[in-house]
Amino acid sequence: MGQPVYKILTKSALVAARAQGLFGGSPVDLRDGFIHLSAGRQVAGTLAAHFAGETGLVLLAIDSEVLGDRLQWEQSRGGELFPHLYGPLDLKHVVAVDDIPLDEDGRHLLPAGVAA
Repeated sequence: MGQPVYKILTKSALVAARAQGLFGGSPVDLRDGFIHLSAGRQVAGTLAAHFAGETGLVLLAIDSEVLGDRLQWEQSRGGELFPHLYGPLDLKHVVAVDDIPLDEDGRHLLPAGVAA
């Protein structure tokens, strides 16, 4: 298995994707033409920048190796390289799904094994 990349979704979006077997993208993904993903070290920053205080989120860990050349590392926030997936995400490539709860201060708690 390759290094995992991560997608943050609402639980309802995951339920909808499971009904189809794939995730075609959030409204932001569809607007931008690719599915926004994060490396492990980027998850906390993505949560803070785009999902602050939001409840009902899950974190999908995806095997990057099987995504092939549809996975591109491109400059984004602050010039940092982020993984972008061109095309839908087949859920068979998801290796783990974890809830992302909030702590008592309203900050997201990352699952074990995801860099803070």
